[in-house]
Parts: sequence; structure tokens; C-alpha cells
Amino acid sequence: MYESHFGLTEKPFTLTPNPRFLYLSRTHQEALAHLRYGLENRVGFIAVTGEVGTGKTTTLRLLFDQLDETRFRLAMIFNPCLSAMELLRNVNREFGLLARKRSNLSLVEELNDFLLAENRAGRIPVLVIDEAQNLKADVLEQIRLLSNLETDSDKLIQIVLVGQPELAALLERPELRQLAQRISVRCRLDPLDHQEACGYIRHRLQIAGVFGDLFDAKAMAAAFRWSGGVPRLINVLCDRALLCAYAAGQYRVTAAEVRQAAAELDHAKRKSAWLQETLSSLKRAFASERFYWCFGTAIVLEIIVLIWLVGVLV
Repeated sequence: MYESHFGLTEKPFTLTPNPRFLYLSRTHQEALAHLRYGLENRVGFIAVTGEVGTGKTTTLRLLFDQLDETRFRLAMIFNPCLSAMELLRNVNREFGLLARKRSNLSLVEELNDFLLAENRAGRIPVLVIDEAQNLKADVLEQIRLLSNLETDSDKLIQIVLVGQPELAALLERPELRQLAQRISVRCRLDPLDHQEACGYIRHRLQIAGVFGDLFDAKAMAAAFRWSGGVPRLINVLCDRALLCAYAAGQYRVTAAEVRQAAAELDHAKRKSAWLQETLSSLKRAFASERFYWCFGTAIVLEIIVLIWLVGVLV
């Protein structure tokens, strides 16, 4: 809508994880270096944590774009809310296997045959599990057992667990200590600091075709304060601020437009929270005995009224 108004070739603040727009902050650079080291050296397990919207998926996609496709075979699991068998089936399918076996053991044997063939061909299979903080303990244990698939010199599969900070807490549980001990590389993505946030905004604008200061310094400072340096929140706010400036017929974004955008987003967030709470209350009411008592009472009262009306009419 506003692209031609500001001289942009595309929207600079979309929420899709496009590696072209990735701004490499200090922690992003460190994470990429650790990931590349772990995969190249076949360490087995890698854990990547970070708050929602800090760029975990985008960082991984950039890494995979840089990997030699002739050396690495990738499998990605985006829905980890699965049983151990469902997870194994999905892993095998992602690697192009039939996954028709009916037991965990048979699925692991099928996967092991594939991994051995890939190892002989000089390729490194990589399994990435996103939102890993949602994995159940028994599923994590099954994932740990996959790391037992190895030759005398190499791990046959490299497993990357990606998740929110709760993943780190999950791995601290006593029953998962064997898995935690096998994670050789850990990296965490932090929110951007003020300087990085300003660089991030300029970087995305430049990728989208604008090299001037479309956002002035006070506008970027306001964006940083509202977002806390979380890239996804910066995207949401800056996109709305551009829309506000466009609607006002302005060709630069000032702190006023950023504040207006923040107020609109805060209002929408409160409205969404109210709706969510209302739905939750209704769900709790439907689940309670009180709802059925009230519902039954209403039915009885309706019948009484109908009988009375019939008596009056007769």
C-alpha cells in the first residue's frame, strides 16, 4: 500500500523469516558461528534458545542457505506436539523414507539404514526440531536415543533443538540429565540493544530500496523502547508507523507516528486479551457443573412458562 509513496521496492518489515533481511547482531553472529562449528564437526546435539521473535528461524534458514547441499541432508520438524512414534514417522518422512513401520524399533532401524547410507556417501544428515520447548519428556528421550546411531568415529545424525527459554529450563530437569549432557553446543539469541535496533531498522529499509533516514533518530529510539529490541516486535511497530505516516501524507516517520502506531497496537492487544479472557471464561463455564445446573434450571423454567401459557390460552 505505502511502498511507492516512500520509494520502497517491497515491504521492509514483513514477519516472514526471509534470510535476505537478516541483520546480524552480535548474538546472531555468535549463534551462526556455533551452529556451523557444531554441524561441521558432527558434535551430535546443538541447542538454540531465544525469546519469541528474536530471529531463531531466520538465523537457521540463513545457515542452511550457506551449507553445501551436496554435504548436508536437512529434515525439519515444526510441530513437536507429537508422540514418540509420530515424531519418528515424521523424521523418516522428512528424510524421504516411507515410514510405514508400525513400531518405534522398526522406524529407528529404517532411519539407521538411511543414515549409514548417507555416511558412506559422505553426507551429514541434520534434524532440526523447532519449538522444542513443547516436547514431552518421553519424546525427548526418544530423540536422545537417536544420538546412539553412530559409527566408531562419527555421529550419524546431527540434531538441532530450537526453542524458547523454557527449553533450557526443560533440559535442567533431573530425568533429562543424560540428554542435557550430550548437548555439546548451546547458543542463545538475545534481543537487540539500542544501537543494534537502529542498525536493524536501517538495514531492512536498505534491503527494501531506501538508503536515507526514513525513520528519524527519535522514531527509532521510540521503536526500541516499545519493542524491547525484539526484532519481530520492531517489524510490527515499524510497519504500522509507515502506514500512519502514509495516511498523514508524510514522507518521513517521526516519533509521533511511532507513538501513534504503538497506541493502536496496544489497543488491539488489550482487545485481543479481553476476547481471549472472555472465551476462556465461557470455556470454564461450559466445563463446570454450575453451567449444567443453570442450563437445566432454565429449561425447567421455560417448561413452566409454556404450561402456564397453555393454561391461560385454554
